[in-house]
Amino acid sequence: MAQSYGTFSHTSVNGVWKITTRKQPILKAEPIEELHQDIGIPIPEMIFGDNYVALTHVPTAWNLRFNARDAMDRVSKTEEGMLQVAVAEEWKKERSHQEEVKQVVKPFDWSYSTDYRGTTSDKDGAIIEDSRWKESDQTADPIRIDLLSRQDPIQFFDAVDLYEDELADNGIALFNIKVRMMPERLLVLSRYFLRLDGVIIRIRDTRVYVEHSTNKVVRQYTSKEEKYDVVAEKLKTYEETTS
Repeated sequence: MAQSYGTFSHTSVNGVWKITTRKQPILKAEPIEELHQDIGIPIPEMIFGDNYVALTHVPTAWNLRFNARDAMDRVSKTEEGMLQVAVAEEWKKERSHQEEVKQVVKPFDWSYSTDYRGTTSDKDGAIIEDSRWKESDQTADPIRIDLLSRQDPIQFFDAVDLYEDELADNGIALFNIKVRMMPERLLVLSRYFLRLDGVIIRIRDTRVYVEHSTNKVVRQYTSKEEKYDVVAEKLKTYEETTS
């Protein structure tokens, strides 16, 4: 069962890995405006700017954290890759109150699509660039689905939302993180989900997998998308064959 508001943490049995989650209500007007000025794009309808999930290697204080500010900062601030659909202009008009009077709304990816994979820092809090991560693959450094599928006791579980927007009632964009810790391993799933009705379904996942007996963190990023009608037809076919 997910935790309520507050800060929660759990450390692995061997004392090496620690998971911390923080959940607070959506930001109020003043911090929303500060975040808007910092990021440079309008903010989603629901922004949980104080929420985060952090994985810490206790002996070294190495840290991998997921937070709303850094996830938003990975949203494109140009028209490149923007979904060209009619509702975009309607959406911009509804957000115009967040801009200075007569200021032109800057182009950005209004679907809030992000490839954010977490923010890594060392014991002093200095940011470690993603380029420092070693490239690998599922063969060399697998995420052991077989082990994760076992009925091991779950010592800690939480689900944390970072932001959500209904895209002017034309779908939903949602970024959240789920974490579970078992006696021998842990898994963090960070997911950006987009459903733009009649246009597209998009999922961008980051999985972080740790065996407690090791000092290795496996991070796997995947991105999938399909036309809305294609997914709807597949779901319809599935429901017909299973009913």
